[in-house]
Amino acid sequence: MTTTQRSLAAIAEQLTSHGRGILAADESIKTMSQRLVEAGVTASESNRRDYRELLLTTPGLSAHVSGIIMSDETFGQTLSDGRSFPEAAHELGILPGIKVDTGTTPLPDGSGALITEGLDGLADRLSSYAERGAAFAKWRAVIDVTTMTDDSARANARALAAYAAACQAHGIVPIVEPEVLATGAHELAASGAATRTALATLFDELTLAVVDLTGIVLKPNFVTPGLESRQVSPQTVATVTWDVLRKTVPPEVPGVAFLSGGHPTDRACAYLAALNEVPGAPWHLTFSFGRALVNDALTTWQGDPSRKAAAQQALLANCAAAAGSTARVHA
Repeated sequence: MTTTQRSLAAIAEQLTSHGRGILAADESIKTMSQRLVEAGVTASESNRRDYRELLLTTPGLSAHVSGIIMSDETFGQTLSDGRSFPEAAHELGILPGIKVDTGTTPLPDGSGALITEGLDGLADRLSSYAERGAAFAKWRAVIDVTTMTDDSARANARALAAYAAACQAHGIVPIVEPEVLATGAHELAASGAATRTALATLFDELTLAVVDLTGIVLKPNFVTPGLESRQVSPQTVATVTWDVLRKTVPPEVPGVAFLSGGHPTDRACAYLAALNEVPGAPWHLTFSFGRALVNDALTTWQGDPSRKAAAQQALLANCAAAAGSTARVHA
């Protein structure tokens, strides 16, 4: 194993081990602005910065959070004390990460499936992010159960693999995120089949791209019924999700950090806790949640500086709950 491989493996291990997880605070300017407005806050660059600063500087956050994913805007901003966001994250014991995909567009095959873009100019952007302290990056593929085809799964997997290889060439750990959406009324079996196809195809393409699997983090969805369908127990979700993972994810992968996928905080944590009760997993099983961790903080803050401490406590409580769900019950 080369020095670079050892470094990548160590970062991937750090991101997913010791009962900590990853905070996703990488919403686009458009999405973040919309969420601010919904919380009664004016959508502006300064308010987006103040909100992300509130999250990052929460006292005690590093006890539960190993890394924070930022958008390009946040990555280039400075805190009120003059430190850059990546610099402050490092000093606070949290690895800074960067979202590098540029969103989705429909595939031209008429299926309605989406492909994620952002490979053009990626090498130059990764070089800049690495110089400014990025330890890891993230690329999200969006997969809808109702429009997914073998070809669309392959196209998204190929893009994820190209992104992952480029990251590793620049000394950055790639988070690979093939998200099978929970939106809709599909049944558990449909989610399981789509997730199995997405993951199996992904690891085919990662192998073809000669990506070092010891230096990545996988960010998948839990296998659940659609949010508009009847929900099942956390134990059922854990059983089905585990079955998909063991058939598709190589043991060399150091950690699996699940996305919340729009599920409420308590439900997402229950799914993760149930998964960590299953013995024999070769990977660390942790979280990379966004909305499930930060929504309470945003609605508490509402742009009012006097509510900052209360908002940070709300964030910390959710992060502690998520971290608590990573504890393994069985040896």
